[in-house]
Amino acid sequence: MASVMTSIRGINVHYQIINPQSEKTLVFLHGFTGSTKTWDPVIQSFQGAYRIITVDLIGHGITDAPYSAQRYSMEEQVELLREFFEARRIPSFTLIGYSMGGRVAIAFAMKYANMVEQLILESSSPGLLTTEERADRRKSDYLLADHIEKDGIEAFINHWENIPLFDSQKGLPDTTKQAIRKERLDQREIGLANSLRGMGTGQQPSYWEELQSFTKPVLIITGQLDEKFEQKAYAMKKRFQCCENVIVPNVGHAIHVENPQTFATIIEEHLEFI
Repeated sequence: MASVMTSIRGINVHYQIINPQSEKTLVFLHGFTGSTKTWDPVIQSFQGAYRIITVDLIGHGITDAPYSAQRYSMEEQVELLREFFEARRIPSFTLIGYSMGGRVAIAFAMKYANMVEQLILESSSPGLLTTEERADRRKSDYLLADHIEKDGIEAFINHWENIPLFDSQKGLPDTTKQAIRKERLDQREIGLANSLRGMGTGQQPSYWEELQSFTKPVLIITGQLDEKFEQKAYAMKKRFQCCENVIVPNVGHAIHVENPQTFATIIEEHLEFI
């Protein structure tokens, strides 16, 4: 696996790539507080000879974390990815996104559908439907961003890893939990805070009304224990033209963390079927 830094739109972007000569490309986008490292157990489980690219989104991992929140907008992140793929001469690919990365994947697919062969979403959503919902969420995201900058990464991670969304991870082996915690602690205050301000769920546009215009195959993977995002998956499936929802038993929000082998197998079987 090669670890590479490249400059796109004035941002130093970090990505990892394996099997660079393969024709079929899979692109993985991590969630909030994540990085390319989150996908390592999944990639190890893959049997197919795909070119696999994992990207540190803006403000995460070792990609730059600018001080201007405007650089973190969903529109800016989408354009950053488009120029990244064009510079790499990768005209089309399967796009896979988890949680925040899934929101980015949806935003990208809605604007550049011609580049996306298939869309695979893990525990994600197209944003919030109403202006009121977005305004309320924006207030809480901004408040959380302020706390991150004021109290520091460790205090925030102590809070973040104990929210109900991640309850199902408490039963994971200690080595796995330690790896997740280290990945989160390696983030930067300004990167996480501005990510919330720039492309948090309250700040991003809502893409619900655009889903029906996307004609490519969509796979939504959700955990049985994550009822909130299973409901979102059900609502999305009714809007997409060609969509399948796979529910993985006995896991929560982060299927790729709690059961990486099953997660990889679901994707591989889906790609073979399509």
